[in-house]
Amino acid sequence: MTSRYRSSKSSVSATADVKSLSPRRRSVVKAAAATAVLAGPLAAALPARAAAQAPAFLHGVASGDPLPDGILLWTRVTPVPEATPGSGTGPDTEVSWTVARDKAFTDIVAKGATLATAASDHTVKADIRGLKPATEYWFRFSAGGTDSPVGRTRTAPAPDAAVGGLRFGVVSCANWEAGHFAAYRHLAARTDLDAWLHLGDYIYEYASGGYGTRGTVVRPHSPAHEILTLADYRLRHGTYKTDPDLQALHAKAPVIAMWDDHEFANDTWSGGAENHTEGAEGAWAARQAAAKQAYFEWMPVRPAIEGTTYRRLRFGKLADLSLLDLRSFRSQQVSLGKGEVDDPDRTITGRAQLDWLKAGLSASDATWRLVGTSVMISPFAIGSLPASLLKPLAKLLGLPQEGIAFNTDQWDGYTDDRRELLAHLRGNAIRNTVFLTGDIHMAWANDVPVNAGTYPLSASAATEFVVTSVTSDNLDDILKVSEGTVSSVAAPLIKAANRHVHWVDTDRHGYGVLDITAERAQMDYYVLSARTPDATAAWARSYRTRSGTQKVERSYDPV
Repeated sequence: MTSRYRSSKSSVSATADVKSLSPRRRSVVKAAAATAVLAGPLAAALPARAAAQAPAFLHGVASGDPLPDGILLWTRVTPVPEATPGSGTGPDTEVSWTVARDKAFTDIVAKGATLATAASDHTVKADIRGLKPATEYWFRFSAGGTDSPVGRTRTAPAPDAAVGGLRFGVVSCANWEAGHFAAYRHLAARTDLDAWLHLGDYIYEYASGGYGTRGTVVRPHSPAHEILTLADYRLRHGTYKTDPDLQALHAKAPVIAMWDDHEFANDTWSGGAENHTEGAEGAWAARQAAAKQAYFEWMPVRPAIEGTTYRRLRFGKLADLSLLDLRSFRSQQVSLGKGEVDDPDRTITGRAQLDWLKAGLSASDATWRLVGTSVMISPFAIGSLPASLLKPLAKLLGLPQEGIAFNTDQWDGYTDDRRELLAHLRGNAIRNTVFLTGDIHMAWANDVPVNAGTYPLSASAATEFVVTSVTSDNLDDILKVSEGTVSSVAAPLIKAANRHVHWVDTDRHGYGVLDITAERAQMDYYVLSARTPDATAAWARSYRTRSGTQKVERSYDPV
């Protein structure tokens, strides 16, 4: 579009007020640690600013949730050096924002200001409206004479637009202690992304050393203890957002993010989590509320239905994207010998969310119906793996290490919801549904069968592309063996027991690029050479599903 944009409407939304939370377990030292312990990157960034006491933008800028007429902008200002994330200190500071059609900011289309306060951890969100669809914009923030880094963003196509193609980066499971975020750097280097999807586990809640890589902490978490309070979650988010590669990607393209369990605690369910001890670690409701508040303060995500992350975005007539929250409403995971995965009273989505998803899939007139699901929907049976692989695989998947034929934290543990959803797709002839998944620290390309036991003689209702972890341990890391060693043995056995699985890579870290046209949806899988800051990336495989087929096939033409 070449005409100058001459008017805009905008609104600014501030994050919610803070309610103080009392310290919890192992927290006699935590109250002091939350303010006294700084992440190395934060501490390194502060001294140069200390003398002038000038505001600083130490956590970069970001945009998210693109709409045809708007975008959500985000930053965090550090008004004085002691106003570290979670500290609850620091003066109110006016932060202005500017949006332009060019990087030089000669063609300004919107501007405004808001007050950043300790009540919102000095985070700022500006929900800009009145923009043009499918258009690139540049933005920056300013405070006290200091400008933030410049960010680039892009609005979504108009709802009725005929869109020739879309391209999204796809990532999940980025554990700070397990390595550096080179996957983000390689995505940031691309110039062709409309947006990038983060499918969950943007942060990890563990204490330092609780979940490193091959038994080693590459860079320690801050705070060092397991995060429980609002101050803890804020500081952990702040630590992650000092990563230069993450900052670069946020500044390059809008993110569309959803949470999984580690934004709260491992294996979260509606009433608790595997990594939460009620009483000793305080009340789960208080911890969950703190985690959600910090998430919405620190992420460029609009709070959606019931204050969760399930929502829907549209990209012209080419694609609808439904994002699920599979933690806030689910029943507790069953364990071996306790409970039934087929119990119709157990749910992973909650009734309201499942009805919302089904209605949206039925009503969509888009060519592709994309569904962001933080855990794998395709059924998974372990099969006849040797004991040497069964135990570490069970550990990775959170299964009883005695062995079991499903992962009860995934849709396998909530089969009635899955059965209802797949029956809805088949019964209403809903085609071109593609599930986009993270969580499992492995890359997969799957058909989603109505009946896995008789597949491929029975039907496939959808397809699924699963991306591996950015840094979090996969099977070769758990076994501490050379990359590729496990996959060469495990992948053929997994495919033999799961005939709907076209490909699985159990060993490598990386990211995906989803490329969509009217004819096909294709995931290009990229792998990293290491978890070091200078790691290289290489294309590994591509899989696609052709319009109308509901099946995955290999592609030899990465985009």
